[in-house]
Amino acid sequence: MDLDTVRTFVAVADTGQFQEAAVELAVTQQAVSKRIAALERSLGVRLFIRTARGADLTIDGQAFLPHARELLRVAERAVASVHPGSRPLRVDVLASRGAQAGLMRAFHRAHPEIDLDVVMLFEIETAIANIRSGAIDASFRAVGAPGRPLPEDIESVRVLDEPLQLLTGPAHALAGARSVTLAQLAGHRIWMPGIVPGTEWAAYYDDLVAEFGLTIEATGPNFGSDALLDTIADTPALATFMGEHTRLVWPAGHGLRRIPVTDPTPVYPHSLIWRRDNPHPALTALRDHLRAVQPGHPADDTWTPAWTRR
Repeated sequence: MDLDTVRTFVAVADTGQFQEAAVELAVTQQAVSKRIAALERSLGVRLFIRTARGADLTIDGQAFLPHARELLRVAERAVASVHPGSRPLRVDVLASRGAQAGLMRAFHRAHPEIDLDVVMLFEIETAIANIRSGAIDASFRAVGAPGRPLPEDIESVRVLDEPLQLLTGPAHALAGARSVTLAQLAGHRIWMPGIVPGTEWAAYYDDLVAEFGLTIEATGPNFGSDALLDTIADTPALATFMGEHTRLVWPAGHGLRRIPVTDPTPVYPHSLIWRRDNPHPALTALRDHLRAVQPGHPADDTWTPAWTRR
């Protein structure tokens, strides 16, 4: 249904005059008459009776009026749902238990008045396409991987260098260590079935393996973090890497150990990316919040791939 004709109908019903409705709508009286005639043809009924006083609603017009008002209210709500500042801020994170989701939870606690939609997309190309189309406002990614430059209309800022930890079961050879060096991990099997070739996190771990001679296995289906924890707890020969800020809960009987990795500490570089001309006011609030809470790590005892270094 043509909303201009519906809006014109409501204006005539409220003013009782075609001429006054024309003034209110900033159109000619002839345009008002044409719109009402078109609406009446569409509905197959007469909506007004012209009188010496102006225009009176027919019985059908009276029946249609409340529905016409609701149509206009629905249209206003539809526009507001996508208008920057009216709709929620839409942000992409990789996983619900990861550091990126933790950053967004902290932002929500600091700004409970801001409506949020948190989504989980898969790879950086998908995230960038959604940012450029306006489907999302921002995404947390590791940027700069070889062959994956950011488009010119996309900005980024590094918001968190997250240390990796070694996660082992109670019977693993390193389970009793207070910390382990990257050199000590050479020869140990590190199982990470969530690594998908071609992703930015796969590029990160490829460089880690190449530089320190580690053995990272991504074989087998990825059944999620619960299945990963079960396997690590029951298999003395396997360990895995886990971000320091990743939230994990496991049964008490698992006896899992989270062990800091040192000399150097590998850190995963989380950056926020967004479209330069995105007007959503809450995006500025998010960037300011991340800038204020950004933790630091001494550059001389951490490692990231060369493509992530500033």
